[in-house]
Order: sequence, then structure tokens, then C-alpha cells
Amino acid sequence: MPAYAWAIQFKSKDRSALPEDKDYVLANFIHFGTETMRHTPRIQELPLSSAPTLDDERWAAFMARDASCDGQFYIAVETTGIYCRPSCPARRPKRANVRFHETAAEAEAAGFRPCKRCKPDQPNLVEQHAAKVAEACRLIETAEVEPSLDKLAQAVGLSAYHFHRIFKTTLGVTPKAYARAHRNKRVREELSRRATVTEAIYGAGFNSNGRFYATSSEVLGMSPSEFRAGAPDAEIKFAIGKSSLGLVLVAASDKGVCAIFFGDSPDELERDLKKQFPRAKLVGNDNAFGQLVAKVIHFVEDPRTGFDLPLDIRGTAFQHRVWEALRRIPAGSTASYAEIAKAIGAPKAVRAVARACAANRIAVAIPCHRVIGSDGSLTGYAGGIERKRALLAKEAKQ
Repeated sequence: MPAYAWAIQFKSKDRSALPEDKDYVLANFIHFGTETMRHTPRIQELPLSSAPTLDDERWAAFMARDASCDGQFYIAVETTGIYCRPSCPARRPKRANVRFHETAAEAEAAGFRPCKRCKPDQPNLVEQHAAKVAEACRLIETAEVEPSLDKLAQAVGLSAYHFHRIFKTTLGVTPKAYARAHRNKRVREELSRRATVTEAIYGAGFNSNGRFYATSSEVLGMSPSEFRAGAPDAEIKFAIGKSSLGLVLVAASDKGVCAIFFGDSPDELERDLKKQFPRAKLVGNDNAFGQLVAKVIHFVEDPRTGFDLPLDIRGTAFQHRVWEALRRIPAGSTASYAEIAKAIGAPKAVRAVARACAANRIAVAIPCHRVIGSDGSLTGYAGGIERKRALLAKEAKQ
């Protein structure tokens, strides 16, 4: 007869039957063919492993050189008399020689001096980079002519390559794109107060009329003269329909759909539209336009149909990148703000991504409802959290 033998070990969870602070292992169940012999369990007493302490967790972060813990605590080495950041690249000391401090001031008060490699008494690398990027942004905003990449890098004390990389990592756009967006903002302001369009163009920092007019329609959504005159000829048609999620306002320019809002009151929706397009001529109750509204509502009710209507998307370069990333999220799926930031190559720009989502005027077509918190929670939504939940539920059923 073939013989089989095995040992079953387990930690007892019934503390009432066992002495305190002990773990036990029960073993020895031996089976021979059809006959089973159960021997008296042999009991081996094992000490309980204690839960990790805060210092244990700090030591683990220090050993892993975890930069995310920089500023949260500091490591002091008694044998050298120095204190470091958790991410310090220096050789690791013995655990017995290490003490932990909440702040750099606390470590120095205990008689330790700052490490010369990680410089724990100075701002960390992320803070230093942010300060340099902020300095570069102020230079761009105050310059009469757009500064070159080399001049910006030299002004903040970095190489052109390194400066370009940290600028894009921090803000999510290149220095050139930031300068362009700021210049476009300035031209809007200049057009409203200058005597002529030409003065406004040069006052905003453009070197020639031709360079501005080549992109004026994209920047302003209309010609410069129309914008300066308050856009009297810019017409936006709109209509309000009903859906299972409440009222839906759909608005479109001659280029495409420029707004989709959810709401509970027609008057409130119309006021929101006027706030978004204060200078446009709003035209409602257009019977032909009702067909477009019906298509939008049909898409809201059944996301499988897809959204193939042209869009008139107005925003900054960074906002366009965020909105394009949102449109790549498949129906029925979600992504966090951090994941969107990473997808557009700006992992540090999570807050900027959130602001871009909040600035979205074209709900559903640009699906900001598919963006959730890192913990899976539903975050803010212009149409209300309940509508966001309902939209996600509709897509999940498809």
C-alpha cells in the first residue's frame, strides 16, 4: 500500500484556549492508505512577533532611500554626529547607531550637524526645482520679448537640457508652450484696451502681425477685430432638453459643440452659458438645432452610440492635453488625476489636471466624469456627484 505523510501547521487564532502572547504549531497527521492514525499533537511554543514600530517603518524607508519621506523625519547617526534625509545617498550606518528626529531643528538641538551630501537643512530637490520654475515663469511673464530657452536656463542657474526637463515635469508644458499661453492671455487683455489691433498684437509680445493672425482663430475663437468689438457677430446656438439625468443644455458655434451642461433649472443653465461666453450672441429655440440636442441626449442615455459631433474646444495648451487624455479613457473605465498627469507626461501636475477637468465646458463629450480620486472615491463634478455616479453606472452596464 502506498504511504502518504504530511504535516499541517497553523497559528492558533483562538487566544482564549491558549496562554497569552504565544503562538502554537500543531502537527503530525499521518495517513497510510485507508487507515488513518492520529498521533497526539506535538506542541511547539513560538514567541509572538511584535508589530512594527514607527521607528521600524522609518528605518525601512531610510534603507530604501525613499525620497517621498524627505521632510517627514530625519536620521541622526551617533557615531558620526551628523543627520540626514531618508533619501541620503551615503552609506547606511548600523541600526544601533541611528536615532530619529521629527525636524532638522530637533536634530541640531540634540547636537547633530547637517550632512554635506543630502543637505537636510536646505529645501529638498523638488522644492528647489519648483522655485526655479516659478522664477522662470515670472521672467517669461514680465519680458517684452519671449526669452529663449538658453536665457531662461542661464537665469536660474541650470543647463538648458536640465531646465527644460524639470520645467515640463513640474508644470506639464514646455517653457515655449507656457510662454505662448501667457502671450495669448496678454493679447486678449491688450485687445480690450488698445486703440488698434496692431498695437494690441505688438503689446502682447508678438514680433509680427503675420505670426499672430496665423493662429488668431484658434486663440480667440474669432477674428481679432470681432473679439475687440465684443464679438457682436459671434453667434452661439443653444437648446435645453430633458434626459434621465435631468436637464441638458447643448450649445454650438459654427465650428462645433462648445458647451454641454447638466442642471435642474433652465434659467440657471442659460446664466451659466452667458458666464462662459459673455460676449457672444446667444440664440435659443432653434428648431433645426433641436436635432443636435437629441443626438447629445441619445449619447448620454446610451454611451455605446459614440460621440461623433464636431467640437469647438477652447482652452490653454495644457488643458487641451488633459482633455485629449480624458477622451482616450474608454467608456466603462476610470482613471485618477495622478494617472492622467502621468499619461500626459506631467506626473507632478496633479492639481493642474484637476483644475483642467473643472474648466471643461463640454461634459460627456470630454468625459471628466471618468476621473476619480486615487482612493477610488468620486470627486467633484460640475453636474453634481449623483450625476457623475449615474453616468459611470450607465457606462458600466454597456
